Amino acid sequence: MNNTPRANRVHIGLFGRRNVGKSSIINAITRQDISLVSDIAGTTTDPVFKSMEILPLGPVVLIDTAGIDDVGELGELRVRKTYDVINKTDIGLIVFDCIQDNFDEEIKLINEFKKRKKPYLILGNKSDLIKEEIDLSTVFHKDKVYIVSARQKEGIEELKNAISTSLKIEEEKFRVVGDLIEPGDLVVLVTPIDKAAPKGRLILPQQQTIRDILESDAIALVTKEHELRETLDKLSVKPKMVITDSQVFLKVSADTPKDVLLTSFSILFARNKGDLEELVRGAKAIDHLKQGDTILVSEGCTHHRQSDDIGTVKIPRWLRQYTGKDFNFIYSSGYGFPKDMDDVKLVIHCGACMLNKAEMMYRIEQVKEKHIPIVNYGVLISYVQGIFDRALDPFPLVKMIYEEE
Repeated sequence: MNNTPRANRVHIGLFGRRNVGKSSIINAITRQDISLVSDIAGTTTDPVFKSMEILPLGPVVLIDTAGIDDVGELGELRVRKTYDVINKTDIGLIVFDCIQDNFDEEIKLINEFKKRKKPYLILGNKSDLIKEEIDLSTVFHKDKVYIVSARQKEGIEELKNAISTSLKIEEEKFRVVGDLIEPGDLVVLVTPIDKAAPKGRLILPQQQTIRDILESDAIALVTKEHELRETLDKLSVKPKMVITDSQVFLKVSADTPKDVLLTSFSILFARNKGDLEELVRGAKAIDHLKQGDTILVSEGCTHHRQSDDIGTVKIPRWLRQYTGKDFNFIYSSGYGFPKDMDDVKLVIHCGACMLNKAEMMYRIEQVKEKHIPIVNYGVLISYVQGIFDRALDPFPLVKMIYEEE
């Protein structure tokens, strides 16, 4: 990978009314004219995502949003999209104009961040226009307000340091499997090359897992499912772990010695991006599904569906075979996630390789609030194919919680 994937970058969202200078602040932070700036209110109409490398923050995604005071029918849709962006942010910058005298919209926005348990910083922009010091202690109570001038580039370095401190950004490497292995360990990765695989490259979870193994000073060996047994026979030492694409879990389990740890890319990403314990609990709900129940299958990306697509064909088939029942499957994909799930009895989510952790955790929490069980592809496949216990062996604490419940 030449660049850090968007899903692994810190997401910083800028929020505020129209024409308070959100785009100008992005340009000041990046020292580039990457966001369109205009004196006309409402220049930014949809969320704009910009991937950047910024010191001392490292790889980030800056999100420019439409004004929270937009008006009219289209304006209401834009405001709704702006509030949806909160789910994707690791930290929000709430921007106001230093010369304004009403803060109702900002207080509403702050309360929404608190409700969703998201960190935020409050910025007063256009400090170059004020003629005397302003006192905002009674407006924002205990929250510190950072006064900046995007036009004059004043207060920007302090702001970047404050963002870094708030996020407690550390030099930790991005971990997928690195904490489960030791330097020198051999890890075998099983990567099927089928119609769904992109031409000329491996899919993102496989790339990221290989990178994490190498950064852990361990050894990554890649093979396909039909060559796994031959590959293992040729090794002079047993691997520490075999990691497979979930779609070939059953065959890989049969070909992998019982004393070698086995799991899937999807389960590793369930742990890395979400809440593996909650997704494991969701697997139990499969045994309680009834004929005709509605099941939501959700994917974090959009792609051309193949004739034997995992989400729309394979998983429904495996569920019918396991339960002996027919279900009503509904689907969502991309950044959209349904809010109306009153009839849904189970949510099945992909591995979320294209979503950041903030977005995936929001989806899990949203489902939990509605008391709907949620499971992901890899966890579900291992469950219905009878290798659930083995797939959880690399995660003894999660397995212990599941067994105790």
